[in-house]
Amino acid sequence: MTLPHGFSPKMAALALCSALIASAVGLPAQAADASPARATFDGNIRNNSLAISPDERTAVVSYSERPDVIVYNLTTSKVRGVLHGYVTPRNIVFAPDGKAFYVSDSSRGEVVKIDSATLKPLSRLAAGPGAFGTALSKDGGALYVNNQASSTVTRFDTASQQARAVITGFAQPRQGVRLSPDGSKLYVTNFLGDKVTIVDTQTDKIDGEITGFSKIRAISVTADGKTMFAANSGTNNIAVVDIAKREITSTVPVGKDPYGAALTPNGRFVYAGNLADNTVSVIEVATLKTVATITGFKQPRQAIVFTRDGKRAYVLNEDLSLSTVDRATQQIVGTLAAPKS
Repeated sequence: MTLPHGFSPKMAALALCSALIASAVGLPAQAADASPARATFDGNIRNNSLAISPDERTAVVSYSERPDVIVYNLTTSKVRGVLHGYVTPRNIVFAPDGKAFYVSDSSRGEVVKIDSATLKPLSRLAAGPGAFGTALSKDGGALYVNNQASSTVTRFDTASQQARAVITGFAQPRQGVRLSPDGSKLYVTNFLGDKVTIVDTQTDKIDGEITGFSKIRAISVTADGKTMFAANSGTNNIAVVDIAKREITSTVPVGKDPYGAALTPNGRFVYAGNLADNTVSVIEVATLKTVATITGFKQPRQAIVFTRDGKRAYVLNEDLSLSTVDRATQQIVGTLAAPKS
């Protein structure tokens, strides 16, 4: 495997051993959570993440440049807690019942399961240095973890906390990983080669790929499973993909350096976070036209989440402040300030 710049094979081995030991012996929370020295495995790769709890009362956010994870109370609009002990936190996803959430850390080589009520670690999955994007099955039983360093995807059984499959054949899969609505396919973005790899989740085998992207970032899939939207940060547009044909059928121009491609709950609009010009573009799916541009953000990326009723959108800024967008007016109506690192 190709190690990130400045990271030796010895460092990789030590990081993996540390993750395996922590998982195997069940370190006490206070010992496992002691802030490690910030020696990053892949610190040259930057991303942020946002997850909203199923009851929509809690937001959990991270930025890979900060060794902490922030938990917001969306009901009181206050910071509920700051979780320490990370190096490069990469992705966050809630369990379907909302009782826990998972945080991947590519430098520590693990995915940490956190109790939503106490904000204490419940378990640690040793996923290896480079652990990046994560996706949970609808029933919460399977957790898929991209590893951009080893170019693999690991399927964990969350009940037993054991790895059940390690799928090979990728090229630096990072944050972009999505399950199809019916759970039969896993779509994995590859930063190298600018493609999406399709995995059959029944066999854990690669079942094809979609090519032709330009610095691909976030992806989303329509509820009927027929169309994919993908952010092309290299060409400042959103690609529209016919999944059955496995080809890009059109592109929609957006702002500069788009990372986001988030579908609204009703599937009528796609929101693209444009890193370079601090905006979010709103695309109408029926016409494939940009119908609004929302301003006032700070380097928004792919971290865009909607409320179930579709009335609000939460957009994470680079400084981990969280902006709320009123979708009726397409304006920011409030921003929660993040505590300093």
